[in-house]
Amino acid sequence: MLALSPGAAKGQEEPPSAPQAPPAAGPRDAGERLGGTPEGFRVRIDGPSDGDDLAATLKIALALTLLSLAPAILVTATSFTRIIIVLGFVRVGLQTPNMPPTQVVVGLALFLTALSMGPTVDAIDRAALAPYRRGELKTLEALERAQGPLRDFLLRHTRERSLAAFVELARVPEPLEPREVPLRVLLPAFVVSELTTAFEMGVVILIPFLVIDIVASSVLLAMNMIMLPPATIATPMKVLLFVLVDGWQLVATSLVRVSG
Repeated sequence: MLALSPGAAKGQEEPPSAPQAPPAAGPRDAGERLGGTPEGFRVRIDGPSDGDDLAATLKIALALTLLSLAPAILVTATSFTRIIIVLGFVRVGLQTPNMPPTQVVVGLALFLTALSMGPTVDAIDRAALAPYRRGELKTLEALERAQGPLRDFLLRHTRERSLAAFVELARVPEPLEPREVPLRVLLPAFVVSELTTAFEMGVVILIPFLVIDIVASSVLLAMNMIMLPPATIATPMKVLLFVLVDGWQLVATSLVRVSG
């Protein structure tokens, strides 16, 4: 048997070992290098802290509902109905159905509505919106307070006969005070009252124009000019009279005064 001496064992060259890769940095080491916490990122979701009784989703749904009902509220709960109808009667009386254009008439009606509803909007802001923005009221409390100034405006322009008729149709117990009438009963009564008032104002506007039509027809008949349409003479006379009395300013200011 051959025995290897220690010197011979040392003389043999050992094969070079492969270089070892440094250990991969774990999440703890990476966080320490980046200056963060060793635990890594933390995600925290907190619930609403304002203590409101309505969840955020319900608030969004309520806001979308109000936005979808905004055109109906503009037409039924403001003086827009009266103003747009009276301006339409002015065009009918002048016999100029396309002048001024419909866009101009609607725009004028919107601005006059905003002007006439200014005091009511300010009252709603003081009673409900301003305290709600300061966090003093919850959503339902703000909505309940906002009904007060709006209800006062509706009652001020609603006829008692119309209100009594819709109270009877709704079959609700007769309220002790007008403030106790539900809005579902007060709103249609207000719209009918506004239509009645608008048509009454329209009759007053049409009477002078009717007189001009009668005078123009009588003059043409007296001159034996039967083939000439009366509107050929009556329309310029109507426009001239309307301009002389400053008709647009008279109608606009009257609408704002009686609709506020």
